[in-house]
Formats: sequence, structure tokens, C-alpha cells
Amino acid sequence: MPFTRKWGLFVGIGLLLIVLGFVACIEAVSVTLASTIFIGALLIFAGVMQGAHAFAVRDWGGFLFSLLGGVLYVIAGALLIEEPVSGSLAITIFASACFVVVGIARIIMALQHRALAGWGLILGSGVISLVVGLCLYLSLPWSGLWLLGTFIAVELIASGVSWVQFGLALRASNTTIPPFGGQG
Repeated sequence: MPFTRKWGLFVGIGLLLIVLGFVACIEAVSVTLASTIFIGALLIFAGVMQGAHAFAVRDWGGFLFSLLGGVLYVIAGALLIEEPVSGSLAITIFASACFVVVGIARIIMALQHRALAGWGLILGSGVISLVVGLCLYLSLPWSGLWLLGTFIAVELIASGVSWVQFGLALRASNTTIPPFGGQG
């Protein structure tokens, strides 16, 4: 069956993602808390795996550091699961700091390269990142309750729109598109 005949599957998954994205927008706090708990579970799993790895190669010189890292992952994961609101707050503080640092770095880079075309776009991007980071920080603790859920919602909607567009493009296409890396 030619690849282009499956265009409806792409449109269908895209529409589903868009609907889930809007649900996540409406339930941003619930999605944030669920995401925080999920991140906590992943950290616990990673910590257990790192601890098992440390014991599997205990003759290695980094045994104690590896074991300590695994234990810290488990503790961090357990804390996120135990207190998802505080965990989402910590994640938001980290995201806020990242936005501020990236914003300042872009502003400095833009100002250093004013002779290049497009430097103003980089400057604007840096200002936006800086303002977003400051707004997140200044709106704590409330921003900690909706940030992750909103990011997930935006990602779901953007992915959904792109899959719908891809499916519709396939429908309009009269040629068979080869799989990744394939020759036409």
C-alpha cells in the first residue's frame, strides 16, 4: 500500500493531539502535577538503574560516586512524587533561571555582532527570553502550577497541527514518498 494512502492516519493523530492539547490547556495545573509525578518516577527508575550499574561494575574507581548519584536520583524522585506542587515550583524556578541566562547571553551576543544582518532578531529573541524568565520568577508560586502543563499543551497542539498539515500534504501528493533514508 503506497505511503500516501495513509494520509488519514496522520490527520487523525494530528487531530487527536490538538484535542489533547486543548484539554491540557484547560487542565494545565493537573497536567503540571501529573508531569511532575512522572518525572519523579523516571528519576527513581534512573536512580535504581544507576545503583544497579554501580554494583555491577563495583571494581571501577567511580563506584561510590555512581552509587551516590543513584541514591540522589531516588531521593529527588521520591521528593517530586511526595510533593508535586513543590517539585513543579522547583522545576519552574530552574526554567526561569534558564530563560534569564539564555536571554542575557543572546542580548550580549546580538550587541557584540551589531554589524551582522539580523542582529536585531537575536536581540529581540534575547529580550523575550529574559522577560519570560523574569515574569515566571515574579509570578511564583502561581507560575509553578501551570508552566509544565502549558508547555505540554503547546507542544501537543503544535505537533498536532504539523501532523494534520503533513497528512493533508500527503493526500494532495500524487507521488509515493520513500521512508526515511530511502531512495525515490
